[in-house]
Amino acid sequence: MSTVGYRELAAILRDAIQQGTYAPGDTLPKQDELAATHGVNVKTVRNAVAMLEAEGLVTPIRRRGTVVRTPPPMRRLGVDRYSKKKWKYGDVVAFAADREASGREWKPSDQTQTVSLVDADAEIAEAYDIEPGAPVYARARLVKDGDQPTHTLTSYYLPAHVEGTPLVDPTPGPAGRGGGFAVLTMQGLEPDHMTESFYARMPTPDEVDQLDLPAGEPVMILNRRTYTADGTLVEVARGVHAASRFSWTYSFDIPE
Repeated sequence: MSTVGYRELAAILRDAIQQGTYAPGDTLPKQDELAATHGVNVKTVRNAVAMLEAEGLVTPIRRRGTVVRTPPPMRRLGVDRYSKKKWKYGDVVAFAADREASGREWKPSDQTQTVSLVDADAEIAEAYDIEPGAPVYARARLVKDGDQPTHTLTSYYLPAHVEGTPLVDPTPGPAGRGGGFAVLTMQGLEPDHMTESFYARMPTPDEVDQLDLPAGEPVMILNRRTYTADGTLVEVARGVHAASRFSWTYSFDIPE
């Protein structure tokens, strides 16, 4: 009787994927074939494959089988994506900086958006030191790489900061040359520093549909606050990123 359990079998298959025995896009052998090869029952194979699916290494495709997923295709830059060389003195907004760093083409219409005046929830109200329910502008973007959604990002602004500017124009694409940060700069609110925090969780049903996520894929949640040099908060942003579609890259000096 085989002593290989589903965790051990998952480790064997995981190693085969990482070593390239099964390359991205390859279909794993049928479950009965894997069972015969490793001397286990089909239930053990099924549980092992489910573990790999939950890890985002494979995904089931109808009429094809279990397919090895492509590694993260795009770099998501850290501080470099916000460089003033890109948006203040050039015309490259943050999502486009990621595309260019990854050697991928992009076009302004890769980003679509809706803009609406909404009631500030508790988190937004606390950040801006306003009353819950006070009006704020929500600029919600959906970003795609070709036909594949990669992430959503919703920025919240005080009406006094952005009323009448391109930041409240729902036209697809960045908010003009240099994007939103350039608009804020024209308003006398030049971004100077920010805080970003991240965590992972499983997606909601709406996020699965919006990002076209395969079964078992988590999302990375971004929370960002952007300030002027004098500490004025000018943007609160929330992002939802498909975890397998980015690799996260940060370069920084090591503090003393």
